[in-house]
Amino acid sequence: MLKAAYLSFKKFYAGPMGFIIDVALFAAITYGFHLIFRHFASEIMSLPFVKASSAWLAEMVYHISLWFNRNILGYHITTEPVNTMWFSNGGYIAVNGSCSGLKQFYQVLVLFILFPGPWKHKLWFIPLGFIIMFLTNVFRIISLSVILLWKPAYWDFSHDWILRPFFYVVLFMLWVWWVERFRRPVGG
Repeated sequence: MLKAAYLSFKKFYAGPMGFIIDVALFAAITYGFHLIFRHFASEIMSLPFVKASSAWLAEMVYHISLWFNRNILGYHITTEPVNTMWFSNGGYIAVNGSCSGLKQFYQVLVLFILFPGPWKHKLWFIPLGFIIMFLTNVFRIISLSVILLWKPAYWDFSHDWILRPFFYVVLFMLWVWWVERFRRPVGG
């Protein structure tokens, strides 16, 4: 009976509706990680390695965003410690540990370790996911800079409801890429 159920599942998973299981697994891993991280955030973020990594990432995002804002967009920005950009309209952006993108790095790591697929591809795909999430975070800070200068009344909404969820859009696109190109077929 167990063998019959397994073979039935395997046939369903290999068929055209198998994507439902993949989507459910993606959602369970991503949401489950979010809940666990949220519940244990203070404990996780207090670990010395995690704290140092978060501070380093925040500083890198800050410096790259500051350079882009000044040299590409031509914004006049003054700075102050720690990782704070003051704009000409009096608004500011402080890139702190919660803006570092470290949680998203861990989400990429957990998702692609747990999701089916060949390890030879996971070994390069996970670091690529880190780079993509880092660049997404830089894009997010630069976008918030533009919003702060041109539509400051929309900054809170954009931060909380557009650019923070944008990480999940990028994570989903990475996952789709993984499923379409690298996940090992059920039979192989």
